[in-house]
Amino acid sequence: MALAGPLAFRIGYSLYARTRLGYLFYKRQVKKARERYPHGHSVPQPLMFRGVKILPIPVLSNNYSYLVIDTCSNTAAVVDPSDPLAVQAAIEQEGVTLQAILCTHKHWDHSGGNSALRQRHGSCKVYGSACDAVAELTNPLADQEIVTVGQLCFKALLTPGHTVGHMAYVLDGKPFEGPACFFSGDLLFLSGCGRIFEGTSETMLASLDAAAELAEDTLLWPGHEYALECLMFASLLEQENPALAQKLQWVTQQRVEKRSTCPSTIGEEKEYNPFLRTHCRELHRALGLQPLSDEDWDSFRARVLREVRRRKDLYKAN
Repeated sequence: MALAGPLAFRIGYSLYARTRLGYLFYKRQVKKARERYPHGHSVPQPLMFRGVKILPIPVLSNNYSYLVIDTCSNTAAVVDPSDPLAVQAAIEQEGVTLQAILCTHKHWDHSGGNSALRQRHGSCKVYGSACDAVAELTNPLADQEIVTVGQLCFKALLTPGHTVGHMAYVLDGKPFEGPACFFSGDLLFLSGCGRIFEGTSETMLASLDAAAELAEDTLLWPGHEYALECLMFASLLEQENPALAQKLQWVTQQRVEKRSTCPSTIGEEKEYNPFLRTHCRELHRALGLQPLSDEDWDSFRARVLREVRRRKDLYKAN
């Protein structure tokens, strides 16, 4: 019986990710979300700096798509267009030309709008990993490859773990005298990370380490509005963490007002996100873990990550 839950979950995931049933489930999700949240699940907070506008688009019940605009040329890229109607409405409201879809991974709640937007914007290209069977993919990317849209320059980072070909995108902010922007998909959330569906804890650890190596002021734009739940879980592990307590208080107020919690920063995440704190003794003590005599440091950190992920999965199920 102990295996029934995980086995059923794996079967369900396989059906969602690899069969048409997943697409039909996604279509049902879209329909229900449009009815329940006609104006989106959260009030977005657009960000502007010289020559760039980033518009979060709340879609489905907790996803975010992002319209990233070069305001000088009125050209744009969209990250993970879950609901094509919501994305198209934003495109029309902003009066921009869509040139690129940057898809982090194949899951329908991130790629489901690719086809409809491609039909409407014939010259629009779809970028993503060839390893991930991204819908309507036209331009497969390799790790560290660059995508340009107008004056916008995105670096693709291969970050497997959630899926085998998961990619995140880093917008270079230097030409605009602003910070870098990290569109993390389901790799990294505010105080959380994605489930490890198609990798190992070692794979996910390496991907999270790549995110942690970004500049401290890099803005984090995650694929979901999970901040409150993730911070509540993290507070069970590190009850004496003042940065965590302060962020939880702020996020709680934001969510009372149905406001978006995006963006965070990489520097902030290192202070309270347990999935980026696998090196911290405070977390080790909370989990009751310590390195084995013959265990190297990265293997131990992967074990810490695996335990945090296991506890988070159980916490979410309650």
